[in-house]
Amino acid sequence: MEADGFVRRRRMTAETAGNDPGVAGASAGAEVRWLGGRFWGVSESIVGSLTPRIGGETELQTVDFICTAQDQTEDSEPDYEGLPQGASTSTHMLAGAVAGIMEHCLMFPIDCVKTRMQSLQPDPAARYRNVMDALRRIVATEGVWRPMRGLNVTAVGAGPAHALYFASYEKLKKTLSDVIHPGANSHLANGLAGCVATLLHDAAMNPTEVVKQRMQMYNSPYRGVLDCIRAVWQREGAAAFYRSYTTQLTMNVPFQALHFMTYEYLQELLNPHRQYNPSSHMLSGALAGAIAAAATTPLDVCKTLLNTQESLTLSSLSSGQGPGQGQGQGAHRQISGLAHAFRTVYRLGGLKGFFKGVQARVIYQMPSTAISWSVYEFFKYGLTKHQHDKRRTQQMEAET
Repeated sequence: MEADGFVRRRRMTAETAGNDPGVAGASAGAEVRWLGGRFWGVSESIVGSLTPRIGGETELQTVDFICTAQDQTEDSEPDYEGLPQGASTSTHMLAGAVAGIMEHCLMFPIDCVKTRMQSLQPDPAARYRNVMDALRRIVATEGVWRPMRGLNVTAVGAGPAHALYFASYEKLKKTLSDVIHPGANSHLANGLAGCVATLLHDAAMNPTEVVKQRMQMYNSPYRGVLDCIRAVWQREGAAAFYRSYTTQLTMNVPFQALHFMTYEYLQELLNPHRQYNPSSHMLSGALAGAIAAAATTPLDVCKTLLNTQESLTLSSLSSGQGPGQGQGQGAHRQISGLAHAFRTVYRLGGLKGFFKGVQARVIYQMPSTAISWSVYEFFKYGLTKHQHDKRRTQQMEAET
C-alpha cells in the first residue's frame, strides 16, 4: 500500500540528525522526488482519461435535462456548475483533493518562509529582510531542499482536507442559496457555506499544520516527520496536535467567509454566465486570497506561535522581556489558548508583532488560491464533461 511505502521511506530518512543542513536537505529531496512520482502517476491517469477541452473550444453551456427532444439531449453540452445527479459529491471531492495537493506543494517554499518570518524571537541567523532574502539565505546556508522539509506530511493531509472542504462548500452553497435567495446567487449563503466547510477542513488539516510548521522552523530538532509526531505525542500529548484548533478556526472562519464571498462576487463581475473561464478563476482566486490573507494575519501569527511553541519565545517570557514589561512571571512551559497567544505577541512584539510575515502571507496566498481555484474548476469541468459524454454514448448505444 502507498501508506506503507510512505512510512518505510520516512523511517529510512529518520535515521540521520535533523540539525545537519546537508542531511535535512537530502531527506527533503527524497520526500519531494517520492511525492512527485506518486502525484505524477495519479494525475497522468486522471487527465489522460478525461481529456477535457481547453482554450479555443466552445465553452460549456447550460443543459436542460428535462427537455424531451432527443436531438437537443444529444447535442447539448453539460453545465459544469450543475453536475449530473448522483455524481456531484465524488466529482467535487476528487477535484478538491487534486487542487489542494497542487496548491500546497507548489507554494510550499513560500509557506516555509512565512512560518519563519512570523517567529517572534528568531535566531540571529534566521532574521530576514524579505521573502526573496529569506529563500536565498535558506538555500545558501541550509541546502536547496531545506525549504521543502515537511512537504510530504502536508500533501498527505491536504488531499482529504480539501476534498471535504470543496465538497461540503458546493453542497451547502446550493442548499442555502435555495433557502435564502431561490434561483439566484446569495453572498450570505456563500459565506455560511465557507464557514462550515472550514470546520471540516481544519479538523483534518490541523495535526498536519503542527508537524509541518515544526519541521519548517530554523534549527528544527526533528529528524523527520515520524520523529516529530512521536516527540510531540510523548512530550506534549495528543492534545498538542489540536492546541491551535480554536485559533485556526477563529482565523479561518472569517478568512474563508471573506475569501468565498469575494471570489463569488468577482465571478459575478468577470464571469456572469459561470462558464469555464481559466483567467477569471485565476484572477478572482488571487484577489480573494490576498484580501482575506491580509485581514487575518494577526490570527495567523498567533496560530504559528501556538503550533511551534518557540523555545526562544518561551525563554523571553520567563525572563520578563518585552515592550513595557517589568519582572518576569515565572517559567512558561507552554503557550496555550488564543488569549495567551495574543498577550504573548503583544508583549514581545507590540502591535507590529501581529503583522509579522504579512508580506510573505499575501505573496503565499495570492498564487495559492489562484492555483487552487484554477485546478479545482479545471477538474470539475473535465469530470463533468466526461460524465456527460459517457451518458450520451450510453443513450446512443441503447437506441441502436
